[in-house]
Amino acid sequence: MAVERKANVKWTGDLLRGSGNIHFNSGAIQESPVTWASRTEEPGGKTSPEELLAAAHASCFSMALSAGLARARTPPKELNVSATCVLDKIGDAWRVTEMHLEVIGEVPGATRESFLQQAENAEKGCPISNALKGNVKISLKASLK
Repeated sequence: MAVERKANVKWTGDLLRGSGNIHFNSGAIQESPVTWASRTEEPGGKTSPEELLAAAHASCFSMALSAGLARARTPPKELNVSATCVLDKIGDAWRVTEMHLEVIGEVPGATRESFLQQAENAEKGCPISNALKGNVKISLKASLK
């Protein structure tokens, strides 16, 4: 069964001086402002598509790793995941070039090796990772607390 999620943006003005507001249809996140400057300079309290992509990847990877660890009979007590999305200008075009995942886990019963293997499996199986593969270099750093 396919699942759909939707967000809307109302943008006014040109790219450099304009701005938009992202509305999340679920209501789980407050409406968020976005500007070109929040993408390429200091965020100034505004979000960016890259920050949203990093949030999506961190949460998706967390779920995939949690599920894998539970299947391996070492459910996590806690996973702290960060994702860093890199936007870079390549030639004349801006591109998302890299995504860096880092996880620190508190996982009773897991060894360093078993945790790393589960983290690698989670990255390979994560739907957001798979959406990025072939276009974005994904790196992973995993360690136990």
